[in-house]
Amino acid sequence: MYLDPSWRILTVGDGDLSFSHSVARYIKPAKLVASTYDDANTIEQKYADNALSALQQLNIETLTEFDVTRPDSWQRLDGACFDVVIFQFPLIPAFKGEAAFKAHTQQGGMNVLNRALLHRYLDYASQFALDKNGPMLCYITSKDVKPYREWNIEGSLNQGLNCQYLGQMPFDISVFPGYKIRNVDRDKHVKDTSGITYVFSEKTNNEITPKLSFPAYLGEKYCALCRVGPYMAQEDEDKHLLSKKHKQMEKFEQNWQAWLVQNSEE
Repeated sequence: MYLDPSWRILTVGDGDLSFSHSVARYIKPAKLVASTYDDANTIEQKYADNALSALQQLNIETLTEFDVTRPDSWQRLDGACFDVVIFQFPLIPAFKGEAAFKAHTQQGGMNVLNRALLHRYLDYASQFALDKNGPMLCYITSKDVKPYREWNIEGSLNQGLNCQYLGQMPFDISVFPGYKIRNVDRDKHVKDTSGITYVFSEKTNNEITPKLSFPAYLGEKYCALCRVGPYMAQEDEDKHLLSKKHKQMEKFEQNWQAWLVQNSEE
């Protein structure tokens, strides 16, 4: 992940705030505002080792109870402008009980909910946080394993929005000492699976573009949805398109398109 120290940075959804603390200590950006979904008491109770007080000691503004899906949370920034907004390893928490799960997954299940989370993040970050005179960068760092790779982040996630997918870059956790990738529900470290930072911006001619790459599976003779290929012959493609894996990915995409239509009409 490339971060220019001259940038103004906003982090969102930073569970125990260890990523924000590492950025503050080792990147030393021109400006940093950190935010997390939980309230202060929950952070202290859920994560015995958290960086809330450490950030306060560094005089880093920290916003708790910041929900990226709600415009009123973004409005708490009070007009502050940033060059990049960063969302590290986002994932919807598990619902407690079957009734809660069914109530929240009527529009296509957890796959759609996670896509909707990121869609709204991209939308509201552009609206409320990013300086129109800056690079206007949105970073999403995720993993190349299930369920994350099933969200089609570099495909249709930004459909209907002004921001564009610019490319991606590897995430090297060793650059951020002290950063712990946490389980979204409890005080447990998650295996440091190699991460990928996906980059979006309303500005396609961007200063960061030379640092980004496009994966081969977005090219010809590949299935971008399933990230497989290249096909060596037409029969290989035909066989894949009939496979259980591809049918499942098509269903995910159909559910996502239905969510986009429904929410564009609201």
